[in-house]
This record gives sequence, C-alpha cells and structure tokens, in this order.
Amino acid sequence: MHASSTRKVRRDVTGGKRGDGHLRTRRICRPDARRFKTRADERNLTGVAGLVSFGGFLRELGVDRELRQRFRRLKASRLVVYPMETQLRLLLDAAVAGVGRVFGLESLAADPLFVHLAGGVVPSIDTVYRDLMRFDDTALDDLEAMLGAHGLAGLAHKKHPLVHLDIDTTVLSLFGTQEGALPGPNPHYHGRPSYHPLVARIAETGTFVGARLRPGDTGFGVAEVPVLEGWLDRVRAEVGPDGVIYVRIDGAADCTDILMAIEAKGALFVTKADMTPRLNGLIATEEHWTTVERDADNRPSQQVAEIPFAREAWKQRGANFRVIAVRTRERPNGKQIFLWDHLDYTVQVFITNEWAEAPIDVARRYDARAGIEPMIGETKYGWGLGNVPSQCFRANHAALLLKLLAFNFMRRFVATRCPALRTWRAPWLRRALIHVPGRLSRSGHRRTLHVPVTSMLARMPN
Repeated sequence: MHASSTRKVRRDVTGGKRGDGHLRTRRICRPDARRFKTRADERNLTGVAGLVSFGGFLRELGVDRELRQRFRRLKASRLVVYPMETQLRLLLDAAVAGVGRVFGLESLAADPLFVHLAGGVVPSIDTVYRDLMRFDDTALDDLEAMLGAHGLAGLAHKKHPLVHLDIDTTVLSLFGTQEGALPGPNPHYHGRPSYHPLVARIAETGTFVGARLRPGDTGFGVAEVPVLEGWLDRVRAEVGPDGVIYVRIDGAADCTDILMAIEAKGALFVTKADMTPRLNGLIATEEHWTTVERDADNRPSQQVAEIPFAREAWKQRGANFRVIAVRTRERPNGKQIFLWDHLDYTVQVFITNEWAEAPIDVARRYDARAGIEPMIGETKYGWGLGNVPSQCFRANHAALLLKLLAFNFMRRFVATRCPALRTWRAPWLRRALIHVPGRLSRSGHRRTLHVPVTSMLARMPN
C-alpha cells in the first residue's frame, strides 16, 4: 500500500530515482567527504542552464524586440554601452533565476552563462540602479501595458470566454526612508512605512494583467476608477464584445463610483458589502431564508436570502444592484458577524449586478477569488516583490512591474514547454527548469550547452 504523500514525489518528473530501500539487504553507508579532491580547473560550468531555453522562448515571443522599441529612448545616445533593453532583459533573467534584489547580480556575475547572456559583462549595480531611475511616467505605462498584454496572452485561443478579473491590494512593509513609504494599513507591522500596490489577475490563466505601485497611505476608492477602467478595456479588447468579464473585489469596492464604472464597461461584479446598521437590521429581521446545506443532524447549516436593500447613493444615481446574504454555522475563517442572539449563525453579504445566478453560486464565485492571495504570496516570497531597490519611487515601481512581468513569462514558458508543471510554484519550477547545472563549450563559431541527461532540459522540445 502506497503512502498518501507519494503523489507529491517530484523526483520522477525531474529525473531522479525513487528510494529502493525495500529492495536492499545491506544498510547504506555515507561516504567520507574528506576523501574527495577538489580541482579548480573548470571555467565553463553554470548553475542556471535553464536560462538558455527561457531566453530562446522570449526571443520567439519577440520580447527583446518589444523592449527595444518601447524603452531604447530612455538611453538614446550612440555612446551607450548598456542599452536599456539589455538591462531590462538582464533584470528579467535575474528575477527568473530567483534574484529579487539588484544587489543579487553580484552573485550571478560569477556564472559564465549568465555573463554570456548579459552580453559578455554584467554591469555595475550602480549602473543598474541609475537605469531604473530613468523610468518616467510614459515608460512605466508602457511597462504596465506590456505586463497586461503578456498576462492576457493565454486567452488568445479561447473564443468568447468567461474570464474572472480578480483585483486586490497588498502591503509591502519597508524599513527605510524610500520615497512614498508612508504609514498606512499594515496588519503585520502597525505604523510601519510601506507601499500599498494594487494588482489584477486573470483567474483562468493565473497571470497578472495589471499592477500599480502606490504610497502606503493610499486606500481603495474613487481615485482607482480610471485604473480599473483601463484594465477592463484591456481585458475587453482581448475577449471581444461577446466575452463575459466577471470582476471580483473585496469589501473595499463597496463604492458606488467603482460599481457603476464596472457596470458601465459591460462587466459583471461581485464584492463584499460594507455592513452598515441599516443593512444589519434588514438582515437580522429577514424571515425568508433558503436552506442550501444541512448538518449531520439535519439542521440547516447554511442559508441564503436576497435582501431588499439599496444605498441612498444607488437610488440617487439610478443604480440597481442585487444584495445577497449568506449565513452559516460552519464558517472557519474570515470576518464573522453575529446578528442573532438565539442562533449561532454568522453572516456574509455580497453585492452583485448578476441577476440570473443562484444566490449561493454568487457567494461561491466570490470565494474563488481567494486564489489571488497565494499568487501575491508567491510573488513576495518567490520573486522578491517586497524587495525595493531604490530610494526613488518610480524606480521601485519599475522593479515591481519587471518582477510581475517575469512571473508572467515564467508561467507562459511552463504552459508552452512543460504544461505538466503548471501547478508547481516558483521554487520547484526553478529547481526543475532554471537552476540546472551545465557546461559551456565552443566549436568553431557555435556554442553548445551540455546538461545532465536526467534533467528536464534534455527532454524539453527546442
């Protein structure tokens, strides 16, 4: 009988062998490491052989050309040694290799393959810092548009799809005096200066389609309407006029301007409601609840009801939204609101402009937006999203967009070349596809990269 955890064994996929201790009759013995001799006679060994396949994939997508067209103007002099597009490709390669800080280039500068891909020399980190500070508003908009285009590329093969656009904010705690680092909402470090970026993802592809770095004291409200409208236009251009866009945002979106802007763009939405005293009173006195789940004793454990509620701002502007309340006895997490003294129910309330779907399905659709949380967590701890490189706000904004762009490229690379690994996270993807040992050789005018026969690179289509 196999242990339940064997489904997570990944050595089969990455070329390793499973343990065969059950077939051995002698106890294993570790060798004495002191008996090994070390020779410093290799100059062409690399630890990031996967960057060759990754770089070839980006060249096929036309990324190098696109970077040159969009950003060469930032260093337009004929005397430039490090063109802007090569610097950005350098940072993309570094992010894919797991280096989240500009200072991390110092470690990669010792790798012969990374140096070769960089053009023969890795620039001083001071040069990279200065190049990030060259980004102006137009360049930031171009980089963010590039992020969105490659994040939406996975929808190209779908005809009139239903796509879920999840929007969320996160907190990047800072421990310095960076420009824009201001105290604001911070659940872990109260009062700590921070950044408060806004990000958007497509749930169906698991990629980011928009991002905006904001100072730490910035909330979510009317000021974000132009940003949301731009992201909706971007997604609409990809899915077409017949595609259905479903926007999911947390309770911060309970703002009439935001909800009406989404509806004006022909999109559906669902968000949590701000629990005002009037809304609480209507829910507490609601008598018509529909039971959707029962417990082992056949008692109702989850019930739903549609609440006849409209905010004054909705009435004044002619908006008509649907308000759905879900009460349950078994909700293990999230904000819990108790409205009934004699019942052990907690309640959640949702606002939507979707009128055909069953109430409980609206709630379940909202719950699925939780998938954006592990994505943000992966970018923080797997891609160094919280590692800001500079005192300059624009430079930090550019660095954030580059890391998210590298995340999208990695997802596209995996989906195209190794679709079986789509569910893997960044650390395992790097172990399997990027941090692969190799040896460079040269014959005539052609270079060859030698990799282990057991590596995934040896089995990957060119």
